[in-house]
Amino acid sequence: MLTLHNWLSFYEKNYVFVGQVIGRFYGKDGLPTPELKQVEATITKGLEANKQELKEKQKFPPCNAEWSATRGSRFWCSQESGGVSRDWIGVPRKLYKPGAKEPHCVCVRTTGPPSDHMPDSPPHRNRGDLDHPSLGEYTGCPPLAITCSFPL
Repeated sequence: MLTLHNWLSFYEKNYVFVGQVIGRFYGKDGLPTPELKQVEATITKGLEANKQELKEKQKFPPCNAEWSATRGSRFWCSQESGGVSRDWIGVPRKLYKPGAKEPHCVCVRTTGPPSDHMPDSPPHRNRGDLDHPSLGEYTGCPPLAITCSFPL
């Protein structure tokens, strides 16, 4: 549905509107059908989900990752890992999401208040988001290492 929305935005921006096609989305009276309203509601939900995903990606940007047949896997964090620029580096952690079969690697801020800390909340422990309940450490990786290697 979001792909459909992108095409619609493209055409609305670059072409002159001349009318509607009678059928699935517009009736003979030129008014939107219930099906069009359902599609628009689905697109709105998708746009909101995208917004939420971008917000989460700012909080937990994806790790850099590489794999080699000779060296195995390596995850690491940098100030631009996951395509997200920020003023902190972070450490690799497994992020468990509801419904996902496997966790994925994210970079987690290690200092300051948690991202969801409110000004009137009790004092924080200056551990950034390390204590977030959906995160797990990688076995064999030092807790504050910015790089984790897993040889074959």
